[in-house]
Amino acid sequence: QAQFVESVGGLAQPGGSLRLSCAASGSIVSISVMGWLRQAPGQQRDLVAKITTTGSINYLDSVKGRFTISKDNANNTVYLQMSSLKPEDTAVYYCYADLATIRLRVQARYWGQGTQVTVSS
Repeated sequence: QAQFVESVGGLAQPGGSLRLSCAASGSIVSISVMGWLRQAPGQQRDLVAKITTTGSINYLDSVKGRFTISKDNANNTVYLQMSSLKPEDTAVYYCYADLATIRLRVQARYWGQGTQVTVSS
């Protein structure tokens, strides 16, 4: 089994910054990808950013140049630094990881509980 501890999102003004973190723990054998998705009310869940163990990174087009994803492999923690925030960034942000556990030795996707990010003046 794997568990996630996500940091609290919060409220930011337009143009402001927030940093999210998500730590995976449990009987983890290997992690191939960690990342963040977000879902606004009435909208589909979109991939915001992902990073592989080897450092390959992908971003949603609308956050390129504003968001930065990073990862601490030793501690199975992924970060999302969000800058120049816009009201349209308001959503619940979910971290995820594709990982294998001792019990289930194949890669499967696990999710964090989600954290609310609100951008408003």
